[in-house]
Amino acid sequence: MPHTKLKKKRIKYIFVSGGVISGIGKGTTAASIAYLLKQAGYKVEPLKFENYLNIDAGTINPIEHGDPFLCEDGTEGDMDIGTYEKFLDKNMGEENFVTMGRIYKTVIDRERRFEYNGEDVEAIPHITDEVQARIEKVAKKSGADIILIELGGTAGEYQNVFYYEASRIMTLRNPGDVIHVHVSYVPTPQHLGEPKTKPTQLSVRTLNSLGIQPDFIVARSRKYLDKRRRDRFALFCNMHPEDIISNPDLESVYEIPLVLQEQEMDKRIFEKLGLETKKANLSEWKNLVKKIKAKKSKKIEIAIIGKYFGTGDYQLRDSYAALFDAIDHASWEAGVETTTKWVDAEKVEKNGVKEIGNPDGIIVPIGWGSRGSEGMIAAATYAREMKIPYLGLCYGMQLAAVAFARSVVGWDDASSTENHPKSKHPVIYIIPSQKELMKRRAYGGTMRLGGWDAVVEKGSRAYSLYERYGGFIDKEKGLTSERHRHRYEFNNKFAKDMEKAGLNITARSVAEGLVEMIEVPDHPFYMGTQGHPEYKSRPLKPHPIFIGFIEAMAKK
Repeated sequence: MPHTKLKKKRIKYIFVSGGVISGIGKGTTAASIAYLLKQAGYKVEPLKFENYLNIDAGTINPIEHGDPFLCEDGTEGDMDIGTYEKFLDKNMGEENFVTMGRIYKTVIDRERRFEYNGEDVEAIPHITDEVQARIEKVAKKSGADIILIELGGTAGEYQNVFYYEASRIMTLRNPGDVIHVHVSYVPTPQHLGEPKTKPTQLSVRTLNSLGIQPDFIVARSRKYLDKRRRDRFALFCNMHPEDIISNPDLESVYEIPLVLQEQEMDKRIFEKLGLETKKANLSEWKNLVKKIKAKKSKKIEIAIIGKYFGTGDYQLRDSYAALFDAIDHASWEAGVETTTKWVDAEKVEKNGVKEIGNPDGIIVPIGWGSRGSEGMIAAATYAREMKIPYLGLCYGMQLAAVAFARSVVGWDDASSTENHPKSKHPVIYIIPSQKELMKRRAYGGTMRLGGWDAVVEKGSRAYSLYERYGGFIDKEKGLTSERHRHRYEFNNKFAKDMEKAGLNITARSVAEGLVEMIEVPDHPFYMGTQGHPEYKSRPLKPHPIFIGFIEAMAKK
């Protein structure tokens, strides 16, 4: 029998770029496209290239660039990485998130090792080669049929020009296997009352000047595009009208895959890439959207006592993006309508708990440093004494422990060494390994990061929730895992005294026996977790702790 040579699989690539303004929903559009292709039976792997020179998003102020998304492997990515996880129900990691800083560092480190054999190292081809190498690495490791690459920023910025050049080169080298999707903004000026296509036309012209002709324009606008606007785009952007896809403002971002499929974008993608056309199964997603839009039987309010809401004269939701998403997911599952009240912790510190009012629940989220910390401690005490359901996340767990130590145990000076290094009762402290890193100012990527296993105590509220809603890795052992992003820990030196006073330590890490969860008994819901359940919540799989928290408020 003659030897038959196996045909090598041709990997397909979809580049997604943005036009006119940032923050238009490029990430959710990319994730929606990926979801459609996945539900049609193709294996899809997303990859985000970011412009900044930081190695990752971990050292960036959340007010500047939103809530860094924490991956299972400890990667600190941006919010789009979280969007991919939520839409695809799949963990992202280091290979899925690349910054320009990481690209430059790789090339420079290689040059220092003389790996370029004396060449002069230049942006082109060495930076663009490294961009392509990262894409090819993801393709090889994942075994995906389609690699979806989101290019950070907006067309026309100087920071991302090498990403666009790399995509142009890949298009040239892989004819028929690469397409470009341009997500652009179509404004409707109030004084005119009609959508204007010119900004996107100019954005496409910028792409053309870089040697790129988009295959699709996904138009972000207030309403669906009409035929006139589609025709204008087709004429001035050298495209077919059916390749102009409307992506209007919607009640929920989870409607986007349905809107794209209604316009047969997935079918057009298959045709352009030479793939077999398959119909995506969206039944589960349609049920999710119905659940989101269903009339809710109850309305509850959560006060979030945070310190990263403000940016100039504006309030910024993105600073706690993963938290708000987790609240939404659990609320839809519980069938309640949830509103959030954003409370500046510094105002609570200055004016007292009257700033909080009388919400149905209180959350103290992630935070760093002393600013506003006393306001957060006051909030934790207020929730405990007034029997208001309380959820402390990372810093919120630590400060709940401080609040308990002060007002129940009686240690008036109890604190965290982060805020009061000379406290005689440092119930939260920095462990020795982290102290050494701090001395060397080694801040980036050096915290306790990523997924850490913990054993949850039987009979605890946490155990009941994990058992009821499927949060255990090993139910018999009571083993679960949450993602971490912190340096300071509960000080085990004070654990026995605090337990005698009534604090329940309900979970400890498998490694080192570190305190992972605390609860207060005889309370509607009072829980602190050192981990970050908000990063593991997904629309089709809300996190057990958030479901329990929402249910407790609904009962109250």
